[in-house]
Amino acid sequence: KAALSRLALLFAVLAAAASAPAWEKAPQAADQGAISFDNWLAAKTKAEDYDKAGKYVEALQCYLEYTRQAQGLGRPDLVAWGKNNAAFMIIKRHKLDATVNLVPARKLLEEAMAIGAASEDCKKCLELNMEYIKLFLKD
Repeated sequence: KAALSRLALLFAVLAAAASAPAWEKAPQAADQGAISFDNWLAAKTKAEDYDKAGKYVEALQCYLEYTRQAQGLGRPDLVAWGKNNAAFMIIKRHKLDATVNLVPARKLLEEAMAIGAASEDCKKCLELNMEYIKLFLKD
């Protein structure tokens, strides 16, 4: 089920980004490693480093891997954070370039909001990020 959810997300991101810049494209399946806590932690660390360096494209891709690892580890609380953080990288790009498509970010946030195990802090971040998206996506 988690693999199907990940696959659906990947297809949604790819469909929304078919003509989008390279940063919006999801990582290829061949780039994905085995599920482990070490791989989750590595994805988290890389994502944070890229974010701090202003490399939001790379950070987005690492947060998607973070999410995949968290799903495989059976950690829905971390899945919610991963989806939130991936969406936030898209939001950061949108703040720099208003032509950036926010639909994939909205999808990530909606999926994360549906996770009952999300912490209260995560839920607050999800709501704030969704408020930003609603400013631009009216449908």
